[in-house]
Amino acid sequence: MKYARAIAFAALTGITAVTMGCAVTRGQQTVGAYVDDATITAQVKSKFVGDSGVDATAINVKTLNGEVQLSGFAKSMDEKDRAVRDARSVNGVKSVHDSILVKP
Repeated sequence: MKYARAIAFAALTGITAVTMGCAVTRGQQTVGAYVDDATITAQVKSKFVGDSGVDATAINVKTLNGEVQLSGFAKSMDEKDRAVRDARSVNGVKSVHDSILVKP
């Protein structure tokens, strides 16, 4: 009986969140926007992994409402430029904010 209640509560909560467009983080975005941002982040990281000129482990990616924030370290300006270009090429990206630092 406990499990049935827990499942019913989880289903009701999920339905309420989806139909009401509940905010995920401090009123900044809806559940759908959060999922879209997570997809964009994953696609940008995937582009980095596929680009031999970008160290995917050294560059962090965060997305909010389609705006991508890049941070971390690059070995050269070329690597930094490639990372920005890769991020901009992902479908759904509205803008890219570059905070990547080039190691001396």
